[in-house]
Amino acid sequence: MAASPSIITRDSDKIAEPTGNIYQSVAIISKRAKQIASTMKEELNGKLAEFASTVDNLEEIFENREQIEISKFYERMPKPTAMAVEEFINGEIYHRFKEAEEAEEEANS
Repeated sequence: MAASPSIITRDSDKIAEPTGNIYQSVAIISKRAKQIASTMKEELNGKLAEFASTVDNLEEIFENREQIEISKFYERMPKPTAMAVEEFINGEIYHRFKEAEEAEEEANS
C-alpha cells in the first residue's frame, strides 16, 4: 500500500478559473478552510470534554485509550486547507461578491 503524498501540485489556472482571479480564489479557499478548522476543533473539543478531569494532580490522570484514538483520528484527517481546496476545485463552495451584487442592484433600480 503506497502512502498518499503530503504535497499535491495544483494547477493555479484551475484554481483561478471560477473567479477569474487567483487571489480571490485563494481568499475564498482560506475562508472555507477557517470554517472547516473551526468545526473540526469544536467537534474534537466536544468529544474530549467527556474525558475532562477535575483532578489537578498529574499522577492521578490515567491514559485513556478512547481519548488517544479520538486524537489520532483527528490527526490523520486531511488538513482543513486541503479539504477547502478540494471543495473549491469540485465546485462545492458557494461564494458571492458583495460588490457585484451591489452593482447589480443599482443597475436594476
